[in-house]
Amino acid sequence: MNFFPLFHNTKQLKALLIGGGTVAKRRVKSLVEAGIACDLIATAVAEGVTELVEGAGGNVTIGAYTSDEAMLGYNLILALTDNRSVNHQVATDAKAMGLLVNVADFPDDGNIIFGAIIDRAPLTIAINNGGASPVLSSILRQQLEQFVPKAYGQLARLVGAYRTRVKEALPSTTERSIFWHQVLQGPVAEAVFSGKHSEAESLLKTHLREANNGLDKVMSNGEVFLIGAGPGDPDLLTLRAFRLLQKADVVLYDALVSDGVMALVPESVERVYVGKRRANHSVPQTGINQLLVDYAKQGKRVARLKGGDPFIFGRGGEEIETLAEQHVPFQVVPGITAASGCSAYSGIPLTHRNYAQSVRFVTGQLRDGSVDLPWPELVVEGQTLVFYMGLKGLPIICERLISNGMDEKMPVALIEKGTTQDQRVLVSELGQLPTIIKEEQVMSPSLFVVGRVVSLHDKLAWFTSSRDV
Repeated sequence: MNFFPLFHNTKQLKALLIGGGTVAKRRVKSLVEAGIACDLIATAVAEGVTELVEGAGGNVTIGAYTSDEAMLGYNLILALTDNRSVNHQVATDAKAMGLLVNVADFPDDGNIIFGAIIDRAPLTIAINNGGASPVLSSILRQQLEQFVPKAYGQLARLVGAYRTRVKEALPSTTERSIFWHQVLQGPVAEAVFSGKHSEAESLLKTHLREANNGLDKVMSNGEVFLIGAGPGDPDLLTLRAFRLLQKADVVLYDALVSDGVMALVPESVERVYVGKRRANHSVPQTGINQLLVDYAKQGKRVARLKGGDPFIFGRGGEEIETLAEQHVPFQVVPGITAASGCSAYSGIPLTHRNYAQSVRFVTGQLRDGSVDLPWPELVVEGQTLVFYMGLKGLPIICERLISNGMDEKMPVALIEKGTTQDQRVLVSELGQLPTIIKEEQVMSPSLFVVGRVVSLHDKLAWFTSSRDV
């Protein structure tokens, strides 16, 4: 580590920028936004630089750097001219005076560098790679910003306002550490992230009062996160889902949650497999419901991972009904449902002005195991049908659609393991598909798409899986 990260009090810094080009404009903007007083010396000034400096109460002097006397009264120097020898001299003089100095494009000439910043005031995250690549730092900042909600700043202000009170209530450093971990990873933080600021402060006050009666009573109630894991590709997981997975104590997951998504679960988290496939339920639904209640009442944060979206053929409603009846706090995180994800990765738009003006999601397996569906309602021109869990009953589905008036040459697609590197798309006609699946030995999970939009597959397919290579 060549550059050690330090954070300075901006109210105690006064900066002098030597050079007035485009780099100076960027630096002035960031320094002024941080509340740092700035003056500037330059032989020429780029458009907008003077306005930035003077608008913040600083002074711009037109002229060349001549001696270290110009640095008197400053503690931060930026050498930003186009002349390296001038920048080097500025840095030499500044270091001799014990000042902080940054040299544009040549970080080793100075003694400080500027990193990429994620501003969630009062929370600040800085990224530094020793000046090797500002672009790399910028790219990493953009990626990290997605995982640090802006509400973290509000959370930091809230806990900061109560820091003294907590210290007085909990004199033990260990007790305070436990308390703040519970606050920052529990209902208080979630209330802030949901925009419920008054509720968050009320919860914090309650927990602080209970802390005087013993930490074992603080936040003893757990919570359940019902999370849609999407159709398979871990990149399709929502940012909220990822954040909640990182704070879970235990994860209950089913057979449709991909290995890629499970790889995002921290190794320290307890994992409980409750997979369900047709006629093979490792844990019955009532058992899953009870497990969620039991873990939550032990004070644990429970992530219930379900393939696709929990409210689309995922029995999510049944699970949270039980939680609501047992007064267990929960939140629901939607996921990309298989119909949307698999069709998109197959180049099959579910709706299209020229082919389909509506789309209908249908379960291919009813509760009693039958495929007794309202067939006349499904045979509608200009409509896309998507059948979930229909692989076993597919021959019957095809036969019933045809017998109720659907064209046996209607384009259809069977998407196996959609959005993953094992994805396979079989495109055929409605009347021929039952024969094809016998020859191809299609495996679950598979999605069945029926409609004119399937004819666009060859033209619009963009995703390449390992099977296509």
